[in-house]
Amino acid sequence: MYEIDIDALVPHRRPMRLIDEILSVDNHCATTAAIVTPDWPSFSAGAVSALLLIELVAQTAAVIGGYKALTAPTPTRVRSGMLVGIKQADFKMDTLPTGTRLVTRATTHALLENFKEIKGVVEIEDRMVCEMTLQGVQSA
Repeated sequence: MYEIDIDALVPHRRPMRLIDEILSVDNHCATTAAIVTPDWPSFSAGAVSALLLIELVAQTAAVIGGYKALTAPTPTRVRSGMLVGIKQADFKMDTLPTGTRLVTRATTHALLENFKEIKGVVEIEDRMVCEMTLQGVQSA
């Protein structure tokens, strides 16, 4: 298996890009890994806010969009940003200590042409620490 270039699939760059590794990706689902570092936004006293898990799920969903754009390019498929809102989120922790390895799985479902629903789960060592549903509108 070859290594997947994260920068080719997601528009985010450091320090805002939180994903360190793409574990798997297809047209509907992606799994990524990230390690919390002091460079992450909101870092303070050895940890970051668990609210960053929302961004981690959104970036993992962006991997799916980037994968589709690279593997099945069409004249109508233009890479663009997405405005994302939180439909539901259940956090099991308030903060994430530095050095924590997070595995994130995102699944996307198109509800309308430019409107998607994203289901996300974040785990630490096979323990779910966050589950959420995001809704996003693709900018034209």
